[in-house]
Amino acid sequence: MFYRFINILAIFVLMLCLHQTMIHAQINPADAFDSLFIEVQSGKVFTDQKKFPDCIPKFHPDTILKAYHRVKYCSSFSIKDFIAQNFDTTANDTASLLNHIHFLWSYLTRPPDGPAGYSSLIPLPRSYVVPGGRFREIYYWDSYFTMLGLAESGNYELIHNMINNFCYLVNKFGHIPNGNRTYYLSRSQPPFFSLMVELLAEYTDDSIYLNFMNCLEKEYSFWMNDQKMLKQDFDAKARVVKLENNELLNRYWDELSTPRPESYIQDVELYRHSGRDTSIYKDIRAAAESGWDFSSRWLNDDTTMKNIHTTEIIPVDLNCLLYHLEITLSRCYNLAGNKNKSTFYNEKAKKRGQLINKYFWNEKNGFYFDYNIKDKKQSSSYTLAAAFPLFFSLADNNQAEKSANVIREKFLKDGGVVTTLVNSGQQWDFPNGWAPLQWITYKGLKNYGYDDLADSIAKRWLSLNAKVYFNTGKMMEKYDVVNTGKPGGGGEYHLQDGFGWTNGVFLKFWNELHK
Repeated sequence: MFYRFINILAIFVLMLCLHQTMIHAQINPADAFDSLFIEVQSGKVFTDQKKFPDCIPKFHPDTILKAYHRVKYCSSFSIKDFIAQNFDTTANDTASLLNHIHFLWSYLTRPPDGPAGYSSLIPLPRSYVVPGGRFREIYYWDSYFTMLGLAESGNYELIHNMINNFCYLVNKFGHIPNGNRTYYLSRSQPPFFSLMVELLAEYTDDSIYLNFMNCLEKEYSFWMNDQKMLKQDFDAKARVVKLENNELLNRYWDELSTPRPESYIQDVELYRHSGRDTSIYKDIRAAAESGWDFSSRWLNDDTTMKNIHTTEIIPVDLNCLLYHLEITLSRCYNLAGNKNKSTFYNEKAKKRGQLINKYFWNEKNGFYFDYNIKDKKQSSSYTLAAAFPLFFSLADNNQAEKSANVIREKFLKDGGVVTTLVNSGQQWDFPNGWAPLQWITYKGLKNYGYDDLADSIAKRWLSLNAKVYFNTGKMMEKYDVVNTGKPGGGGEYHLQDGFGWTNGVFLKFWNELHK
């Protein structure tokens, strides 16, 4: 009994100490932050005056106030940045942000389409999610990252519907177009279909692979079509490139040499000022197929669109995605009991994995780079496409370590990871960051145990998304990850809100960090 009494007394004393600590931790913001409080509220840093009094200080109030008095007269001082650095402005509002995203699923979801009539829209038989803003149709690679969030929300039926829609498109047109518009039919987008099937299988069972096996094979045939027409080394036909010793890799392509209808005047003006023939349209369209439209990655001199040469580039990310498609087809045929076809695709994947490291890895720079067919050498452009070999576990430990170091030293910024290191004015360049590349980089680093760096990327991205949301009430298509007080910019159109893949990656990151 005596020892039991002592234990109870110890627990009581501990609770009393905790209670006292909680009392001492409570502050009156107006008193604790004095002139800082007045500047924030008088300057209307937050549209809602209740916002700042509810913020949680990251440090002791006296420490923050002393820092404020020390830097407030500096020419570079920004009260908004100071608040972001010293206060958690999102803690009390995260629930409202998450609720907003869950609400947006219904807002961005379209029912099965009826007859299109005189419209460019290609009707889809099942419901689907659109990105938002000016993008009022389904988009191919966007949808995978949207699905990550739908899965976190438990919307598996909608994921299944979207995959069925893509299967419908590949059966109807022989490939999955950029989006369900007639003017997108000449091109596709990064082939994430096999990852979509894999995602759905994780939440259901492996029978999903068999259900979509034929569609997966048609997708593969589209990307590998015309390979038999390649006669010599470093020749290219459509999306296939022949290198040395019958080595095959892939590029982005579009067969049309005409302006894109959805960006007609921009394309025509670029053509007129380029001094080139109409083949420039193929390079523009191929860049649109890449999803990175546009980026210094596709430009000969890093900055000038008239020098776009997408069709001369073998992209590292595209070939990693096709490696996964080959692995998935091998898995499908194994489940179907067809060992010969399973081995066939497994050998294809194995060979492609070797070629990815042969042609894209640069040991000196410790990073993966695209490959230029015409020049027969690697591109010099550092881009986050280099994270794809890590995402698919194609790098060895040495390559992963060196890649992680480059990402940490060159790409990691206050708001996440930047897309490239070149500020060209194009939207897929510095200083912009995009949700899909945050996830690919995060997951790739996680695969090799670089958890701290990966988690830092996720936390910075979440914080930036939340900051912009609480200032604007919107989730954006892209973000400036360098100057986190500015919106993302560049490109052919105004910044769009909605936004499907941002919502999806936000939810996935949030749950990853709060397991």
